[in-house]
Amino acid sequence: MSQVLPAACSVLQRSVATPGIQSQPQSPEDDDRKVRRREKNRVAAQRSRKKQTQKADKLHEEYECLEQENAVLRREIGKLTEELKHLTEALREHEKMCPLLLCPMNFVPVPPRLDPVAGCLPR
Repeated sequence: MSQVLPAACSVLQRSVATPGIQSQPQSPEDDDRKVRRREKNRVAAQRSRKKQTQKADKLHEEYECLEQENAVLRREIGKLTEELKHLTEALREHEKMCPLLLCPMNFVPVPPRLDPVAGCLPR
């Protein structure tokens, strides 16, 4: 007479028959220890996730600050570039009518320099 075992029995048999794992009855102390260990692990995992979230939040705040600073610096670069264009044009216009540049007696011959202001200074 062969009897068909319910599915729950076959699962129990497989867990008991797993090689390498000794099946010993669990004492209430072992159960308590396991519950405490799981609780301790759960708390540690929560703490780890919270710390990771805080770190990510801090990095995001730092990113936002750097983005704002970057935008301010880019605006300043734009203003300074415009000021440079304006002053360079003003210097070109001034050089056309500068009395010091028009009178050759004011200057000692000097090799040309890259600095545009140096060409306007008397020697």
